[in-house]
Amino acid sequence: MAKQVTTVSEEGYSSTNEIRDYETTIDATGDDAPDTLEALLAAYASCYVPALRVGGQQRGADDLGRIEIDSSGELNEDDKLESVSFDIRVEADVDDETGEEILERAFELCKVHDALKPELHAETSFEGGAV
Repeated sequence: MAKQVTTVSEEGYSSTNEIRDYETTIDATGDDAPDTLEALLAAYASCYVPALRVGGQQRGADDLGRIEIDSSGELNEDDKLESVSFDIRVEADVDDETGEEILERAFELCKVHDALKPELHAETSFEGGAV
């Protein structure tokens, strides 16, 4: 199985992406749409959400409820992504030890995490009973 995306740019630095029956716009300058790094952070966090839910189920927290992830990407002097961090808050009352186990398992399950070079793997904080 393969994934297919068609990206078209008529001019400038903005691109339209056709993904199955969906269309998204990414603008490298960030003027007219999310920029490329914001899109990457969104994809990473969006992939991490279901990984957290499955990891939670596998580690005894059957329903995490609402999950909120604040993603942050630090840039180097060349405006390239240098590091990523996630501040994660879940509705369920999860103790710190179980939270760490869920985080570890979620990283094993997250496909975007696997696609990133190791220095861009997200540093995390986890707070249960928070949203």
